[in-house]
Amino acid sequence: MNKLRSFFINIKKYYKYAIRSAKAELKSEVADSYLNWLWWVIEPLCFMLVYTFVFGYIFKASEEYFAVFIFIGLAAWEFFNRMLNGSVKLITKNRDLVTKVYLPKYILLLSKSFTYLFKLMISFIIAFVLMFFLKVPLTLNILFIIPILIVLYILSFGLGLILMNLGVFFDDLANLVNIGLRLLFYISGVFYSIESRLGSGFSTVLLKANPIAFLMQEFRNTLIYGMHPDFLFLFIWLIIGVLLTILGINLINKNENSYAKVI
Repeated sequence: MNKLRSFFINIKKYYKYAIRSAKAELKSEVADSYLNWLWWVIEPLCFMLVYTFVFGYIFKASEEYFAVFIFIGLAAWEFFNRMLNGSVKLITKNRDLVTKVYLPKYILLLSKSFTYLFKLMISFIIAFVLMFFLKVPLTLNILFIIPILIVLYILSFGLGLILMNLGVFFDDLANLVNIGLRLLFYISGVFYSIESRLGSGFSTVLLKANPIAFLMQEFRNTLIYGMHPDFLFLFIWLIIGVLLTILGINLINKNENSYAKVI
């Protein structure tokens, strides 16, 4: 409990640094670009158009409001993917900061997560614009995206903390994570409906056991189809995310004094 209390104290103490660091990174991403911040809109739109063309017209996907269906899936996946891929080498990439200045190491991931959250928010704004133009019926159930976002964030943050710690000691972890995420991408229903393409038994297991597939479906159900989320499994994945976060905090607190020696 003391470590968890210390975590919240440090979050309060360093959150302004995390925000400034995230802003600086976002500015640096577009500093040398003619289109500047427009790339944050153009990039997800281009991916959506490519997948919509390939799977909507070539493979004849039949999901309703397919462009929005694809876009919501990509938005959720990109946040999850960035959080996990970006965490593995986060400490080694910040070698100078880690070795010369004391900073709770989870603040590095917190700062990164703010940049990914910013891009996720842009993607959802674009999704709402698409929904308006495609005349997707809106219901008050769209408000349920807030608890779904919270679960996605906590789960991704917890997994990211664990990978950030392990990435210091295992050089090949980044490659393994990248391979694992590629496999996960294709079985998570980013560009197809798991329920309609797979047998009911297997699809149920896949949706419940794969958190990103489950959360992706919940985003789509609330935004596109006006449904209530599955509160039971949402709560289960929230608890799992909290437990993973606590585990990650403990690992970092236990090992952070040895990071400078290893990197």
